[in-house]
Amino acid sequence: MAEIAIEVAYAGPEGQVVIALRVPSGTTAWEAVEQARAKLPAEAVPDPSRLGIYAKKVPAGQVLEEGDRVELYRPLTLDPMEARRRRAMRGA
Repeated sequence: MAEIAIEVAYAGPEGQVVIALRVPSGTTAWEAVEQARAKLPAEAVPDPSRLGIYAKKVPAGQVLEEGDRVELYRPLTLDPMEARRRRAMRGA
């Protein structure tokens, strides 16, 4: 079976980790994350509902293509509307 080159990326408070993998053609985004899990930092807690490819959210079952970069997204720590309110209050 043919293999494709992909990356799994995680950006945390300590910095970014990018793991290059060669996976069989037909591998899904979640399967790639599972293969990369051992190399991810301890604080990375992959969630199948928080995956993307090049900043576009995708389902865990998305079949990968050559050169894809699977990104693990962290939960938001602050609601975006609340963050805007706080910035507006500081600027006033």
